[in-house]
Amino acid sequence: IRALLHPQCLDYQPPFKPPYHLEFCNYYEMFGCCDQKTDNLIAERYWDIMDLLGDEGYELCGDFVKDILCQECSPYAAHLYDAEDPYTPVRHLPGLCFSYCINFHTKCHSVVKYLSDSKILQESCEKDRSHFCNLINLPDQDYCYPNVLQNNDLYSNLGKVVEDPKGCLQLCLKEVANGLRNPVLMLHSGDGTHRMFVAEQLGFVWVFLRDGSRLEQPFLDISGDVLTTPWLGDERGFLGLAFHPQYKHNGRFFIYYSILVNSKLEKIRISEMKVSAHDMNVADPYSERMLLEIEEPAANHNGGQLLFGLDGYLYIFTGDGGKAGDPFGKFGNSQNKSALLGKALRINVDGSSNNGKPYKIPPDNPFINEPDARPEVYAYGVRNMWRCSVDRGDPVTHYGRGRIFCGDVGQNRYEEIDIIVKGGNYGWRAKEGFECFDIKLCQNSSLDDILPIYAYGHHIGKSVTGGYIYRGCESPNLNGLYLFGDFMSGRLMALEEDRNSESWKEKNVCMGDAKTCSFPGLINHHHKFIISFAEDEAGGFLSVSPFGTVYKFVDPSR
Repeated sequence: IRALLHPQCLDYQPPFKPPYHLEFCNYYEMFGCCDQKTDNLIAERYWDIMDLLGDEGYELCGDFVKDILCQECSPYAAHLYDAEDPYTPVRHLPGLCFSYCINFHTKCHSVVKYLSDSKILQESCEKDRSHFCNLINLPDQDYCYPNVLQNNDLYSNLGKVVEDPKGCLQLCLKEVANGLRNPVLMLHSGDGTHRMFVAEQLGFVWVFLRDGSRLEQPFLDISGDVLTTPWLGDERGFLGLAFHPQYKHNGRFFIYYSILVNSKLEKIRISEMKVSAHDMNVADPYSERMLLEIEEPAANHNGGQLLFGLDGYLYIFTGDGGKAGDPFGKFGNSQNKSALLGKALRINVDGSSNNGKPYKIPPDNPFINEPDARPEVYAYGVRNMWRCSVDRGDPVTHYGRGRIFCGDVGQNRYEEIDIIVKGGNYGWRAKEGFECFDIKLCQNSSLDDILPIYAYGHHIGKSVTGGYIYRGCESPNLNGLYLFGDFMSGRLMALEEDRNSESWKEKNVCMGDAKTCSFPGLINHHHKFIISFAEDEAGGFLSVSPFGTVYKFVDPSR
């Protein structure tokens, strides 16, 4: 399967390689959502239908029916069956692209009554072919069958900036690291060494020296403890890393990763560790001290951002618990302040509390006096914030210093960028972007949510990756811009603040043309997906690709 979109099964688990050969839906035996038992059940259903059709029907419609039934095994089954939208029932039939559906209906409309017991589908199938195919189609043409396998235009354009270069700020790239295995973050330790630390989802952290060389021994290897799989689309794994503001003196750092308890219960764990007393480039493997564990009800939406604010406190960004539409409890996890999922948490790691917790609650945490709220909660109503950053502030005026920016991944329609403030409600699941998602919750007068500073629709991208405000010296045209991207489309974007109107406006950025980026060592293209952004100790700006490459942005005008 050539498609590299966002694979997910109907049970919200990542796709996998079946342990045994699939006899029927063998197209998906290398990577998909069916094991042999499910494959056998689909085959039984298929032959039951073929018995009803007879030899002539088998000859005409057998391939159609097999393709349609086997989409349950597709690595994109959750999208094909619209399972990610909690306000639509899971489809009886997968989303079929209009032209494919017309061809299917022309030859095999009599089969529909065997594939679905939906009266709406059966009636429209008999009365109006176009209406039937519009019902079967998906709004997102990237995922309807067979586009999900064959849309060459989609895949060939992934990672290419589509803006007209005229009037856009052209940037070049310089490759600074490669050969990594699905890196998810890169950051510096703030100790004056200018080392960069790159974390791989498998549970390894590597050290890159100032000259760009990578040390042979990993800084940290907890791959034996981290819950992850090699399958594309698995959101679990080693997800977060933060160095203590006094790391240079105390050697303390903090990690965020997925674990499996008793071979059954999935959790996220936040722990403290220390650097080795004998080697500054290796962590002490025996120093782990667990701070917090949170049960994860599903495999997706695991959050994963750790960072220290200028207040010295550790901020922890959790996902809403997964599945679709935050279906947990009456209002979902994100709007429930007694749950730790779907939140920005804030704790003081310099000390322990009287009740035995290995951290303290900051005395000004906003919900500390609410009896039903967890005292760790700093902000709520977030879905799955993927990459947050602290603004260094203008190097001269210090304007903006300490603001926390986050990209919050959307559900069906919108991706958003938020500035996190104490006590803020960021709207999910009542809202997605600027629009209502759950109508009843959205119309609740007590919602009082904080709107994003920017949101964009799924025609631009489908999974936001939060970035940084550029405050470095090397690329003057980037000064004050918030640069971020989209994981799915590979698109690079920027926001510029209008302080007079207190609003943010998109600024066009694009890869420079061949002539612009013709200097030695510069390139004008990157891999398809942007999984993370980073800032080096001097304020330089980098992006991380899951294909194992790290790039540094260069303003060619310098």
